[in-house]
Amino acid sequence: MTRTARSQGFIAIALLALAGIAAAAEYPDRPIRLFVPFAAGSATDTSARIYAAQLSEQLGQQLVADNRPGAGGAIGMQLIAQATPDGYSIGYAGAGPLSINQSVTPNLPYNVEKDFAPVSQAVQAPLMMASSMSLPAKTVKELVALARAKPGTLSNASAGTGTIGYLAGEYFKIMTNTRILHVPYKGGGQAAIDVIAGNVQFMFDPINGVSPHIKSGKLRGLGVTGSKRVAAFPDIPTVAEAGVPGYEVTTWGGIIAPAGVPKNIIARLNAEMQKAAKSRMVNERYAALGADPVASTPEQFAKFIRSETVKWADVVKRSQAQVN
Repeated sequence: MTRTARSQGFIAIALLALAGIAAAAEYPDRPIRLFVPFAAGSATDTSARIYAAQLSEQLGQQLVADNRPGAGGAIGMQLIAQATPDGYSIGYAGAGPLSINQSVTPNLPYNVEKDFAPVSQAVQAPLMMASSMSLPAKTVKELVALARAKPGTLSNASAGTGTIGYLAGEYFKIMTNTRILHVPYKGGGQAAIDVIAGNVQFMFDPINGVSPHIKSGKLRGLGVTGSKRVAAFPDIPTVAEAGVPGYEVTTWGGIIAPAGVPKNIIARLNAEMQKAAKSRMVNERYAALGADPVASTPEQFAKFIRSETVKWADVVKRSQAQVN
C-alpha cells in the first residue's frame, strides 16, 4: 500500500469516527417513547408527564407517554426491558415495579439489576390515605375503631398488588391490628373511582393521584404517610399524628432505560434530568402535589433502588403480605 493510500485510509477512518461522534451528539433527533407501567391518570402517570413536558422542551423532541398498565407494573416493565436500547424507548417507574415486586411477585418477567439502566431518580413523596365521603369514619382513629369493631367488613383499594399503595395498606393493618380486605386494581385512577363511589372504603395512593379528588370534595383526606404535613394540604395530619404512631411510608419514581443503552445517551438524559429537577415548572407542579423533585446520578439511583428493595423485602416478610 502506498503512502498516499495509507493516508487516505487514515483520513477515511477519522471521518467515520467524527461522523459517529456527530450522530451521537445529535441525540435525540426524533420523538422518544416514555413507557409508563400504570394507567393514564394514575399517580405514576401524572408524575411521568410532568417530567415529560419539561424534558420535551429541553430536548427539542417530544417525550410521548405510552401507558401499559397491568400486573402491578410488570407488563410495562417487560416492554421497557425488551425495547431497542437506542435511547428512543425509555421508562418511568417507581417503588412498586423497581423494588417491591421482587418480594411480592413470583416469576417476575424482568430482572431489575440486569434488564435496566437507571438514569436518574425524579421524585420522592408521601402517600395520602383517602376515604370515600360516604364512610362514617371521618378520621384515622375512627376508621381504626370501625375496622376493629367489624373485622373484615371494610376494604381498601390499591393500584395493584405489589404497588407502594398496596404495601402501605398492609403495613397499616399490621400496625393497627385490623383485618381489612384488599381490592387490587390496574391503576390508581380506577381504584379512586371505586373509592369515590363508595364500593371500597379507602385507599393509600401517591398524593398527586388523589389530590384533584380531595380538592373537589369527592374524597376525604385522612392522613399523609410522611413524617410531616405537606404544604398542599396543611390541614390534613400525618397518619402518625392521626393515631398510628411510628407509621411512615414514602414513594418515589425515576427514569430508566433498557440495559445496553450507550453511556453517552444515559449521560445526556441524566444531565437533562438534573436540569429539569431544578426548573420552575417541575418544582411548582410537584409542590402543589406535596412532592419533592429529586435528581441523582445513575449510580446513586441504582444504589437507592437496591436499598429500597432490601427495605421492602423486610416489610413484606414482617407483614406477611400476600403475593400474586
